[in-house]
Amino acid sequence: MAKKLSKATFAAAFAFLSISITSFAQNTSEMRIIPLNENWTFHQNGQEYWMPATVPGTVHTDLMANGKIEDPYYRTNEREVQWVDKTDWEYRMSFAVDPSMLEYDAAQLEFLGLDTYADVYLNDSLILRADNFFLAWERDVRSLLRAGENQLRIYFHSPAQVGLKKLAEHGFPLPASNDQSENGGLGDKRVSIFLRKPGYHFGWDWGPRLVSIGIWRPVNLKLWNAARLEDVFFRQDSLDADQARLTALCEARVLKEGSYTLEVWNGDTLLRQQTMNLSPGKHTLELPFEIAQPKRWWTKELGEQHRYALQVKLVQSGTTLDQIGHKVGLRTVRVVQTPDEKGSSFYVELNGHALFSKGANYIPNDVFLPRVTREQYQRVVQSAADANMNMLRVWGGGFYEEDYFYELCDESGILIWQDFMFACSMYPGDPEFLQNVEAEAVYNVKRLRNHPCIALWCGNNEIDVAWANFDEFKGWGWKQQYTKQQRKYIWEAYENVFHQMLPAVVNAYHPGLFYWPSSPFLEHGKLAGYDTQGGDIHYWGVWHGEHPFDDFYKYIGRFMSEYGFQSFPEFRTVKAYTLPKDWDIESEVMAAHQRSGIGNLRIRSYMKAHYQVPSEFERMLYVGQVLQAEGIKMAIEAHRSAKPHNMGTLYWQINDCWPVASWSGMDYYQRWKAMHYFVKKAFAPVAVSAREVDNEVQIRVVSDRMDSLEATLDLRILDFDGNPVWNRQFQILAAPNTAFLAAAIPSGELHRGQSGRNQVMEMTLKQGENVLHRNLVYFHPVKDLHLPEDPGLQMEVIPNPSGPDVLIRLQADRLAKNVYLDFPEAEGFFSDNYFDLLPGETVEVGFTPKQPATLTAESLKVVVMR
Repeated sequence: MAKKLSKATFAAAFAFLSISITSFAQNTSEMRIIPLNENWTFHQNGQEYWMPATVPGTVHTDLMANGKIEDPYYRTNEREVQWVDKTDWEYRMSFAVDPSMLEYDAAQLEFLGLDTYADVYLNDSLILRADNFFLAWERDVRSLLRAGENQLRIYFHSPAQVGLKKLAEHGFPLPASNDQSENGGLGDKRVSIFLRKPGYHFGWDWGPRLVSIGIWRPVNLKLWNAARLEDVFFRQDSLDADQARLTALCEARVLKEGSYTLEVWNGDTLLRQQTMNLSPGKHTLELPFEIAQPKRWWTKELGEQHRYALQVKLVQSGTTLDQIGHKVGLRTVRVVQTPDEKGSSFYVELNGHALFSKGANYIPNDVFLPRVTREQYQRVVQSAADANMNMLRVWGGGFYEEDYFYELCDESGILIWQDFMFACSMYPGDPEFLQNVEAEAVYNVKRLRNHPCIALWCGNNEIDVAWANFDEFKGWGWKQQYTKQQRKYIWEAYENVFHQMLPAVVNAYHPGLFYWPSSPFLEHGKLAGYDTQGGDIHYWGVWHGEHPFDDFYKYIGRFMSEYGFQSFPEFRTVKAYTLPKDWDIESEVMAAHQRSGIGNLRIRSYMKAHYQVPSEFERMLYVGQVLQAEGIKMAIEAHRSAKPHNMGTLYWQINDCWPVASWSGMDYYQRWKAMHYFVKKAFAPVAVSAREVDNEVQIRVVSDRMDSLEATLDLRILDFDGNPVWNRQFQILAAPNTAFLAAAIPSGELHRGQSGRNQVMEMTLKQGENVLHRNLVYFHPVKDLHLPEDPGLQMEVIPNPSGPDVLIRLQADRLAKNVYLDFPEAEGFFSDNYFDLLPGETVEVGFTPKQPATLTAESLKVVVMR
């Protein structure tokens, strides 16, 4: 039963607010775009009192703002708000229209995002029934607007109740492994697959079940005359060093027959114009144009991210009626699958260059999406760029991201592997569902296709291998739960969406871009597996299969699109959602913030194999982060050293949607874990790594540069007190874009008959005095090393006289392993952390606080591995 909302003393005052839209009008030539995002109120259906609402926003965040529910992310509060998605909600506002606004030929209400099942009324007339989170909606309302006050009302139906109805109509359930229906009070009734809404809202193995409702993107009133542009696609037809040939593909809606001119501009330069007579209706118009001596768009490590400010204007009698512009990057991008003696390649080719894809999987930054700020988007994309990534995979259980996210990736030179929003489930195949999916696909492909960062479209996440239609004994055990007739229906629905509809949409609306049916995928009729040598691989032997970290070297395919290992967030983050009594990894609250059921104990199990398991909670968090970092570093080194056989490594995952123990490299508050610091070094454009195999230490160098590289490789072994044991130097010549064995040294020569438990090998790759990369190798698990009890650390904190940041200078008499720095009273960012400090070495680390603070050596907390 729905929870009753208590009366609010202020509710009556906000019962029905009116806003004059004239004060918010924005002129775009003759079109006026008027935001309608202020002074909304909302209430629970059946309740008398209305409360202030934020638009864009959600019911959950509005209830929090009005003091009606506690933060669902704190402790186990998630359980207390499961009633919210079981009831209906209503939002309303009023706006004033002056008579001059009624003189426009057309008026449209634009809803850029409604979550999800919503009936929209203007002046008590039903204008829209929305049923897809991923779509924007427009409705003509010219005949319904009136001078003076106008009333806009949106009635949101309970997604849980809509889903239950659709489940009953379907006649039998469908698999949805991550739908936490039990947590939502629905028992075994998994409804997420019937709703075109982000799957992760219903829970995942790293996220809570919080099924949001609300106006999640802005609402606008658009007024215009005669004609407007509805969409512009700058299609790249050909590209070479001398010339780029493009076509401005324009969709126009005309109300009045007449002569119109289309103009294509590059900044202030007119490239092409064409005048034509257009009749009322919708028109698709093509304007070819050229750009001489074009500059190309490259990923961050390969070149500049040049973009052209292209714009199309619709003009009549010298007046610009409408205009649409995009910053367009010129590049060629394709996925190369060439058969070879081991299988078939799978790599991205950018501007003719075989690209080794380095990056991570990306999930939404919050469950409540409207509260993700532009600063948060900047932070996550900049963190990816800072870590030398050139690709992010927008995963299929979330949503098609905000335009601003893709703009940042365009600017930062980060390619996007873009999933359609389907993951780890089977879906209905009825005509209504399929029509809805097709409209969603067309809308989002058209919305994103002008971004140079989009490298490929992928149909779904893991469904092909989960159902495993072509092998009765493989898969996740789904198909065995159904009758022969049901299985036929389910697979036909799958084929219809992922092998027919979606590739057709990509081909029609984003021609030339690669479409991949599922991830992982090998080929139609053959399943991807840990040892397949084509397509992409999700390798979860480490973690789910309890394989040792060394198996990252054993299972290497052509493109590693998922793998990972969990860690806890740092203590500062844990304290934000716990009480001191919760500080045990097996406590109820810590278990509630761990959605992989095996998670916390699995971390401890792997830790026991590599480290001394701490008894103290805060130190357990620290060691857990280092464990994760070392594991993923090994995976990256394995994948990069296998180049060109393997040409991609995207770990799971870069970010979090709430504070939780997960596979992320940055926690919910965007604090870098140890892993992100390690990844930054492991993804360096030129890197050296080592592995001991069969009593031989193999040292490999990888270069992503497009030119050849001459460098010096210095190797030295010293003990933990700083005494030299062994050294060698090699001159190397690295061909462009390559990985190779630089040296192979017998282990006995390195250890000089000693056990190596108190020794470290430093590998330094440099040109002259310029250090290109440095890496350290230990010859035993950390738990078996003879680490110094006291490394003899000396620290100095040096303020920047012209800013809030400080420089931290550290030196150690003996090895200081995994030095972790923290100012407990100051939030901020360290340029490096969790690093090893060799005896006698001086390291300088920058720290930038978020807020001005007094920072001293006494206020600096330092933790080292023991």
